[in-house]
Amino acid sequence: MGLREFLTSASRLLRTISKPDRRTFWLSVKVCLIGVALIGGIGYLIRLISVTLQGI
Repeated sequence: MGLREFLTSASRLLRTISKPDRRTFWLSVKVCLIGVALIGGIGYLIRLISVTLQGI
């Protein structure tokens, strides 16, 4: 991909994107927070299991 093609593609992208509305933004925030909580919960469970097994 040459520089000219990249700039053409980038300008096309910038013309088509738009700022998300409030509903879409909050949906994205909720999904991200649920993902972070889920990964944190899985990490906590793994840590809890490893500490329990080391204590035996």
